[in-house]
Amino acid sequence: MSKTPFRFALMGASALSAAVLVACGGGGGDSAPAAPVSTMGTLAVSMTDAPACGFDAVNVTVSKVRVHRSDTAAEGDTGWTDITLSPAKKVNLLNLTNGVLEALGQTSLEAGRYTQLRLVLDSAANANTVVPTGGTAEKALVTPSGMQSGIKLIGQFDVAAGQKSDVVLDFDACKSVVTRGQGSYALKPVVKVIPAAINGISGFVSTAVLGSGVQVSAQQNGVIVSSTTPNATTGEFFLSRLAPGSYDVVLTAANSAASVIAAVPVASTTSTTALSTAAAPLVLAPGNTGSIAGTVTMTPASSEAAYVSAKQSFASGPTVTIKYQGADLTTGAYTLANLPVAAPQYATYSATLPLSFSASTATTPGKYRVEAAATGYAVKGVDAVDITAANQSGVNFTLTP
Repeated sequence: MSKTPFRFALMGASALSAAVLVACGGGGGDSAPAAPVSTMGTLAVSMTDAPACGFDAVNVTVSKVRVHRSDTAAEGDTGWTDITLSPAKKVNLLNLTNGVLEALGQTSLEAGRYTQLRLVLDSAANANTVVPTGGTAEKALVTPSGMQSGIKLIGQFDVAAGQKSDVVLDFDACKSVVTRGQGSYALKPVVKVIPAAINGISGFVSTAVLGSGVQVSAQQNGVIVSSTTPNATTGEFFLSRLAPGSYDVVLTAANSAASVIAAVPVASTTSTTALSTAAAPLVLAPGNTGSIAGTVTMTPASSEAAYVSAKQSFASGPTVTIKYQGADLTTGAYTLANLPVAAPQYATYSATLPLSFSASTATTPGKYRVEAAATGYAVKGVDAVDITAANQSGVNFTLTP
């Protein structure tokens, strides 16, 4: 709370008397009317992205962002304020990794707390598309009819009078695009509201592995909180806008062992923790890879997307997700490809760089716990799926509420 009122309370009697005289018209002059106090602030909205799995482009066309004070407000209720993009803006989400932002616009708002945003995408033909890895042609993304009212996002933020408040929408392209049989794709948007302040975890990956699909993620308890791909030229990466806390950082690439850095601290909303430098980048150890495949069936059937992850655990250390993939919406099929057979390279974070890695003896090389999950269904898992000698298929799941 401001201490200003207490400072005014210490005025002497003569000063107080003078103030009363002025208020009553004393002193011989007419006082100017007080300027009206503004109750309006400004909201600016931007978008960023996590990398997509298996695509060279993921394009979404944003037509509007809607804001409301109530998290239960329906589309037709009063009280909405809209940021309308005219013309609608088509954005390739894969250009928004490593903390890059795409501005969507801003609007004036009454000062106060707001708890709901809706991201409205254009529903015109070819407004939302993907380009599969290695392809050249855009393929349409089938969007659910219910999305015409916008992707509902719940997240509190405050707008202060006379100030600008920044909100960032993190569009997770990897989880948002799923196959639906016969070479077609569906959009199942996964978007969250994240802090606007720049902070996070940075580093460099050796340029020798940049053509191998390198992915970097920050995780807590085996759940991916943020992920990115390194700069295609320099190998620099930035896991941005992380809540203060401790994270496990996982690096994967084709034909490489995974690298895991445990207990990486993010001290504040403005601090950045470096894991490596351009002169001494992180090097992924070479190694063979395999795959795990199967199907996911949901009982009762659902239009929700199911996701399958391959995890490894370390004795006296974290559990981390090495790979995850959405199951096909039509067939339920999934394939977790490029899973390392070799033991992961492991290090515990130290402020002294370079970090020291060694092959972990706490995990069984080539063995994974495979889990399937979907919104509204209980998580199912299979332990010790072994790809040491051969790829594994028929790792199937039936999910129930």
